[in-house]
Formats: sequence, C-alpha cells, structure tokens
Amino acid sequence: MNVPLLDLKEQNQQLRPEIEAALGRVLDTNAFILGGEVAILEEELAEYCGTKHAIGCASGSDALLLAMMALDVGPDDEVITTPYSFFATVSAITRLGAGPVFVDIDPETYNFDVDAVTANINKRTKAVQPVHLYGQCAEMNRLNIVCRENAIPIVEDAAQAIGAEENGQRAGAVGQVGCFSFYPSKNLGGMGDGGFMTTDDDELAERLRALRVHGSKERYYHKWVGINSRLDGFQGAVLRVKLPHLDTWSDKRKANADRYRELFAEQRLDEKLSLPVERPNVRHIYNQFVVRVPDVRDELREFLTAAGIGTDVYYPVPLHLQECFAYLGHKEGDFPEAERAAKETLALPIYPELTWKQQEYVVEQIAAFFNR
Repeated sequence: MNVPLLDLKEQNQQLRPEIEAALGRVLDTNAFILGGEVAILEEELAEYCGTKHAIGCASGSDALLLAMMALDVGPDDEVITTPYSFFATVSAITRLGAGPVFVDIDPETYNFDVDAVTANINKRTKAVQPVHLYGQCAEMNRLNIVCRENAIPIVEDAAQAIGAEENGQRAGAVGQVGCFSFYPSKNLGGMGDGGFMTTDDDELAERLRALRVHGSKERYYHKWVGINSRLDGFQGAVLRVKLPHLDTWSDKRKANADRYRELFAEQRLDEKLSLPVERPNVRHIYNQFVVRVPDVRDELREFLTAAGIGTDVYYPVPLHLQECFAYLGHKEGDFPEAERAAKETLALPIYPELTWKQQEYVVEQIAAFFNR
C-alpha cells in the first residue's frame, strides 16, 4: 500500500469547479496583486482568528519579517525564541541585525519553556516569539502575563496553527502580531506561497499594510522602508474557496490522531515510541502528527520508506547548530531537549483524506519493524 506523507489531489479535485470559477473572477478583473479577493479574504480571516485585522503577504516567512520590522526590531535588540523550528523563525530576527536568544523546549509539546523565557528577559529584549509547533499553541496565557509585566510584545509564529486554540482563544489573537503561512502543506494551504498577519492594534495594522508595499500608504510616497510582499489575487481567490472547509479538515486531522492512538494501543507500542501530547484546554489542529522514537528513528524511517509510507523529520538540525548561525557561539549540549527531539522525532501521515485502512497499514508496519 502507498501512503504518502501528504496527498492534496483528492482535496483539490473536489474543489476544482469552485477554484476554477474563483480564478476566472480574478482573470475577469485583472486584480492579480492584492485586489478585491484578497481584501475580502482578509476580512474573513480576521473573523476566523478573532482579531480586528488580518493582512495578507507573500509568505509566512515574510509575515515574521514584517512583524519584526513593524515593531522596530533592529541591531542591539534581542528576541527570545526557540531553537526547534523552521529556519524562518530565526532568519526574520537576524536579517534585521537583532540577536536571537534561544530557550529550550518542553519535551512533551515541543513548544518553548515559558519559565526559561522569564529567566532570559533583560533590557535588550525587544520581543518574544513563541512558535505554535505542529498545530498546538504554546502556553500563551502564562506567556502573556510575563510579557505584559515586562511591557514586551509577543510575535506569534502560528505558521502551523491556524485555528488552534488555548482556552477558546485562537492562535494569532493573543500577541501583538500573529504570523501565518499558506504553504500548500498547511491546514489552509494555497497553490503557491502566501501568508498573513493578525493584530488588534490599529496603528500596527496600518504599518504592516504599508510595509508589505515598500512602506507606502499612497503610491510613490514612502513613510517607511518596507519590502515587496503582497498576496496574489489568485491565491486570495483559492484560499477563499478553501477557508469554509478549514474546520472540517482540522477536525478530520484530529480524528485521525485519535485513531492512531487507538491503533498504537492495540499494537502495544507505547513502550517503543511516544505519541503527541495534547495540553489541557487546547484545540490541537494536527498540522503534523509527530512521534518520538528513541535510538532507532532513522532505521524506522528507512523501513517505512521501503514499505511505501511517507514520513519526514521536523527538524533534523536545531537552529542553534545551523552553520549560518555559528557566529552566535552555541555548541551541542546548549539546548538538550531541542537536540534530543531533532534526533528522535518522526512525522507520520495525518492529512484529512487519509483512510483508516492506510492508518492501519502505517501502524502495522511500525509494529512489524519493532517485532523483527
């Protein structure tokens, strides 16, 4: 049986007539950059996330960069974040000349340790950047209290977490800016790159909108030095077709996660690997279903590949050990939980259209690996 890590064919085929009609509307209006479809999408996203504003941009990476720019992050500033994330989390900081201050992760949720954040705040701390990894919010209630006491803004890296919640509050609605990605593998994925930012701050929203268009509110008049990071009209149209289905898709991912738990329990694999942990009072949207496999992660992945099962490692090298960040002076052992996760974690297929038979096959093959 073939079980890819992600298969978008069925989803896109079901929506193809609506998508083609939406693309036709853009062709009819010639609004290829921003335009009406993007403007309406932004209103719909703000309502979905529970924020006053949503601002589209060219990618999730740009969303992070624009948020840092809007908060005037620059040289001599520090931003506290996690070393266990996608590269853009930290490149958004370093591209502006600021210094990332890493804190280690919680070994169960893979999100950063809020107690460690508190210990690293100083007069140079310009922002704190949690990452809602794999579709589960970081401990935002606790973090928000800490940051308010110290008057430090929060930039939420919610690239994997659209619709995730903590105590009923959605990702992107707690910090000063929430940053999201429309990369095709996300729960709400476009047909190319794209991203958006959320905020309740009117002045910050105005600045973000200008910064994505070279810092200009009026064409050819530039209040700030911005960048070119606009969401395409075609992407806006496609995403408007997909957005009404988002909660259904995320609920199916959650159902698949629950089914995995049943199957792993039936195979008595609890002592061989660790399954994702859901914090109380959260909505986990399962952008990824990541298991922890001590000692034999790479061997298991090779075995599953031979059996036709797609997997991936998010992330094999923590950011503090990346060659391009060697100048920060970190070494192996500085953040042991992030380093251990990089060696032990493996993502299994979790997409909404995954069938029960495919899941059974995945777990049967994992059991076969351990029973060899």
